[in-house]
Amino acid sequence: MKRLRWNLAAALLLNGASLLAQTAAPEVKVGSKSFTEGVILGEVVTQLARSSGVAALHRRELGGTQVLWNALRRGEIDVYPEYTGTLRQEILAGRSIPDDEALRQALAEQGVRMSRPLGFNDTYALGMKEQVAEQWGIRTISDLRRRPELKFGFSSEFMDRGDGWPALRDRYRLPQRDVRGLDHDLAYRGLDSGAIDVTDLYSTDAEIRYYRLRVLDDDLRHFPAYDAVLLYRADLPERAPQAVAAMLRLEGRVTAAAMIEMNARVKLDRVPETRVAADFLGTNFGLSTAAKEESARDRFFQNTRAHLTLVAISLTAAILFAVPLGVWAAKRPRAGHAILAIVGIIQTIPSLALLVFMIPLLGIGNAPAIVALFLYSLLPIVRNTYAGLHDIPLSVRESAAALGLPAGASLRLVELPMASRAILAGIKTSAVINVGTATLGALVGAGGYGQPIFTGIRLDDVGLILQGAVPAALLALLVQGLFELFERLLVPKGLRLKPAA
Repeated sequence: MKRLRWNLAAALLLNGASLLAQTAAPEVKVGSKSFTEGVILGEVVTQLARSSGVAALHRRELGGTQVLWNALRRGEIDVYPEYTGTLRQEILAGRSIPDDEALRQALAEQGVRMSRPLGFNDTYALGMKEQVAEQWGIRTISDLRRRPELKFGFSSEFMDRGDGWPALRDRYRLPQRDVRGLDHDLAYRGLDSGAIDVTDLYSTDAEIRYYRLRVLDDDLRHFPAYDAVLLYRADLPERAPQAVAAMLRLEGRVTAAAMIEMNARVKLDRVPETRVAADFLGTNFGLSTAAKEESARDRFFQNTRAHLTLVAISLTAAILFAVPLGVWAAKRPRAGHAILAIVGIIQTIPSLALLVFMIPLLGIGNAPAIVALFLYSLLPIVRNTYAGLHDIPLSVRESAAALGLPAGASLRLVELPMASRAILAGIKTSAVINVGTATLGALVGAGGYGQPIFTGIRLDDVGLILQGAVPAALLALLVQGLFELFERLLVPKGLRLKPAA
């Protein structure tokens, strides 16, 4: 009877949880790429979804195409703005897709649906300063063949994508060899300063007018149409039909002129994306949406919490894992060489690349950032633990053995205390590296001080950059000071004595 009551209670609990899950209000997760137009459209979609009575979260500035596409397929986001040219040339490259209907069918095979075009074509183009183009008589991309000395600077994505620099170079037989990859927003400043002569543009960029750029005619029609669309998961209409109906109201309603104006308000007039999106919806749809704008104070505390979370979890895990690993390396010479080699190789991987490697395994958010930071923090701790134990004089070890101390007791009572200063120095180094590298977590939606830094770079706003850079630097100094204090508390006084001059 008692067992029957337990089974009945368990069944009721499971049914209640199932019913609660079914009746809970759905949440729509909207993603956006790390460029201004993507963030604006993401905010428009988010506010439209909320206007239908559905909770919506905007995960902004998540990186490039592949990051958003993979996040959509894994269900980490439900919808994001994309472009038909990018779908054909980047996501579904190599497939024959003659029209939008074929494109929809190809996406459906991946569990993704596509809206009809939103109303504007944001195609790629090449541009240069008007006076430079006039000086050299350049009006078309073909004209660039006559000037091999020109310096090209393209966005990093354009350097590798299917319709990007390699294909463009081959199509136009361009002779330029001084070609570098850089951030799209930084390229405009490079043009303005004369560091580069030509860069890739989006045809709706507000900077074209601001920097007085000449858009070169694509005379060989290399670039395909880049009609803006919404990609959303195939199950979203079942989970949140009201939100999908609201979002699809954007179809055919965003003109190129309207998009250029919105980009200009954000990039040039410094109006927050939330306000620009709300104004657009008010003017074109008669919607009065709540454009919640966070204060600098709220953003600071939110970014601080996110940054401290990344650093605390990853550094604690690294300490707990790396110190025993360093001890093992010191006690087992053969294994030690392999351990030091492996953590050394991890350290040579660029931090951004290490972070990107985590995305296919762990998705977006805190998890890939924490694992990447954990791996990146191992080497200084392992190496210093190994060196601190390895450099203990043999006479000290022999004295411990002569006193009859077992190996474990000798390690705990003699060797680790003597190596504690070196171990703490390694932890201190890892902590400072960790605090700085954690800013990259913003690229995968982990937040932290990197969020204002990357937003500031995108908007050419030094104030925003400083809102992330200064606290990150101060946090690194604070962490270093805390470990100086720990050294005084944990390292035996005799080992802290400085040699006489």
